Amino acid sequence: RKEVTRLAENNIRLKMIGDLSRFGSAITDMVEFSEEKTKDCNRLTLTIAANYGGRWDILQAMQKAFAQNPQLDPESISEEWLTPHLSMAYAPEPDLFIRTGGEQRVSNFLLWQLAYTELYFTDILWPDFDAAELQKAFLWYAQRERRFGRTSAQLVNESNPMPLSDAV
Repeated sequence: RKEVTRLAENNIRLKMIGDLSRFGSAITDMVEFSEEKTKDCNRLTLTIAANYGGRWDILQAMQKAFAQNPQLDPESISEEWLTPHLSMAYAPEPDLFIRTGGEQRVSNFLLWQLAYTELYFTDILWPDFDAAELQKAFLWYAQRERRFGRTSAQLVNESNPMPLSDAV
């Protein structure tokens, strides 16, 4: 509780994502208390993933969405319909994902949200990942061409629109 008070004093919101039903009531009660105490904080959001998996997240989102509208026509299912039910609906999609320890996979983490995220892999182990390593990741990211599903040619065409005289 002391740490939660400190988060609130620093205007930091705490969110826990994952299947918390596997934890005992002492933990789930503390999570509820912590999230409630910091719900109006808006300087920063600290998200802790506990017993979280991307597949679980998509499944629970579908279950919530269908529970709210059981008569839904499957043809009307869309990203816009599902996204608000995902665990991280409160946050923007990540720009950069850093995976330490030499693994080159996302390991079932934020599967939906990582669609257009730049993925940075490093052999450095998490305990050794320091400010200098973070700077390397940021420098790598700064060199990336953010395309969001488009090709480089499409980006060039979008930034250099055809003159009106050529469009006729």
